[in-house]
Amino acid sequence: MTLARALVRALRAASQAPLRDDVALAARLHLLDAVGVGLASAESPVGAAYRDFARDVARGGPATVFGQSSGATAADAALINGGLIHSLEFDDTHTASIAHGSAVIAAASLAVGEAQGASGAALLAAFARGWEVLIRFGLASPLGFPSRGYQTTAVCGTLAAALVASDLLRLTEDQSIAAIGISLSQASGVFEFLTNGSSVKSLHPGWAAHGGVVAALLARSGMTGPETSLEGRYGLFRHFAGDEAAAERFRALVDDIGLTWHLPNAAYKFYPCCHYLHPFIEAAGILSERGVRAEDVGSILCRVPAGEAAVICEPWESKQAPETGHAARWSLPIVVATRLVEGKIDLATFESPASAAVRELARRIRWEPLPDARFPQRFEAEIVCEKRTGATETVPIDDVYGNHTRPPETAAILAKFRANAARSLQAEAIDSVERAVQGLMAARNVGALSRALREIR
Repeated sequence: MTLARALVRALRAASQAPLRDDVALAARLHLLDAVGVGLASAESPVGAAYRDFARDVARGGPATVFGQSSGATAADAALINGGLIHSLEFDDTHTASIAHGSAVIAAASLAVGEAQGASGAALLAAFARGWEVLIRFGLASPLGFPSRGYQTTAVCGTLAAALVASDLLRLTEDQSIAAIGISLSQASGVFEFLTNGSSVKSLHPGWAAHGGVVAALLARSGMTGPETSLEGRYGLFRHFAGDEAAAERFRALVDDIGLTWHLPNAAYKFYPCCHYLHPFIEAAGILSERGVRAEDVGSILCRVPAGEAAVICEPWESKQAPETGHAARWSLPIVVATRLVEGKIDLATFESPASAAVRELARRIRWEPLPDARFPQRFEAEIVCEKRTGATETVPIDDVYGNHTRPPETAAILAKFRANAARSLQAEAIDSVERAVQGLMAARNVGALSRALREIR
């Protein structure tokens, strides 16, 4: 049996049982978190390209577009919303698979769920199972995709979104398999954006969600795709990951779909920048709590897991002086320096270039590989600060806050949602969105959520 057929059958079997309570809770919170981030992006400078694009395409349709009162087609809404959710680098991550799941899966499931009049339970279940597929793609070859310059979220997300859309469109087994194959021809998303910190990275999950929805619609209309889309000579794992053994690892992971749930282990972000940077921000904050001020610093050494260096450290001279505020979202020296100089990292941090004081401190920071790092299972960090007095302060971080090893309180997740949503919605609408998402399991449709999301400022 091909992997695509085995995957579709496993998902169909899992769909026969309701979501476990802990999985349903995780799904609601991750969906709400993604919606909040998307709403914040819609009224942020980095979201301007999507706002302008939406004015041309959001001229009526069943699917909500964040920050707009008018809707669009499911495919267009998925593209815009997926891009907005990822624009601020504030969306969630499953660390072991290095997948930003909700940017793709929330965008696809919300758009198709609205267009199809799906029940809240059906939307939430499709969201949870879509996450599980994307995570398993990444776990099968966690370093394979990025080592070849592809973002796992973008490439694998296209196929996962196709399955989400197939689920909500109620496609047949053969149509769902075709949708996977069709989506493979649309999968893309490379790391070249790192050369100048360009905003196209946000398009990766948006295009994945869009491509997956289009693939499912084409499959419903009769288009076919290769059934060997996963294990074939030019399939997902050989072509994009260059990993001959990944297909068999994935086959083993498919066997426990519906039994083992990885979504509850996905990590939330509490800073709007690359997730690899978060433990270093925390470490810099601990230095501040110990009384270390920017002017006290002689030099700082950051010990970085080797798998992260290509994103947040290289080339170091460019990371010390990024061209834009947005580019600093992937700059280790700038975020560490900012935390020490300005005392915080928030949305405003990346809306303008770093200050002269921040750049001056960044020039006193260097990095080296962290020995025995457990990346990607954990996002670790270590900072060694040598003060001008000659004294040394060392701060290790065992894993990023917000991951399953250090889970956040529900109140922190909800506070983040409300602060983000306030950029686009009135207080009453924020309350309505929160109630609608929390009540999805009992909702006959997602109309209440759709209406609340369109009550923009």
